[in-house]
Amino acid sequence: MAISKLHLLFLLSVTLSLYRPVLSDIDEEDNLLAGINSYRTSLNLTTLTKIENAECLAEEIADQFKNQPCTNTTGSASVPGTEPGFPNYPNLLKKCHLNITATRDGVIMPACVPSLDALLVLNNFTKSQYSKNLNDSKFTGIGIGSDNNWIVVVLTTSTPEGGFSPATNSEEGLTFGRLLFLFLVSFFYMFF
Repeated sequence: MAISKLHLLFLLSVTLSLYRPVLSDIDEEDNLLAGINSYRTSLNLTTLTKIENAECLAEEIADQFKNQPCTNTTGSASVPGTEPGFPNYPNLLKKCHLNITATRDGVIMPACVPSLDALLVLNNFTKSQYSKNLNDSKFTGIGIGSDNNWIVVVLTTSTPEGGFSPATNSEEGLTFGRLLFLFLVSFFYMFF
């Protein structure tokens, strides 16, 4: 019963915080971060810290989705190290000064919510298949980007394989062959 009351209190506080008079220039990304961190606090998890490179990647991916319509089949989590399914993912990484080895343990969670309604956006992440990622204590950082009706959350870890640390100049020069090699090594490691 205490858990039910705790969740009810959490939802009430988030709802009130999302609909208070706007005193500053807070956008949907800041609202979502505050809501996710309140959600994690209610579960006795640490809050997530903004990670600049993860935010860049989230913005780039949201930009890729902006012209896609909202459907029931859009919006499933992707793990970058297992070929996330974005057509030009290597280019997106390069724009954000990342390489695939620093994103392998992260998670990309796109969602489409008409007009990016704050409460619906928060519910989309906390009451969906994404909640298992938000409930996972291994995630310590976050990047959020939005464009039109799309909002993308990228979760990071504190490990070298998921910290979204910037690539060095030599790492940015990863060729398609190197990326293919990394993918094949990851594939064989996972399945054999």
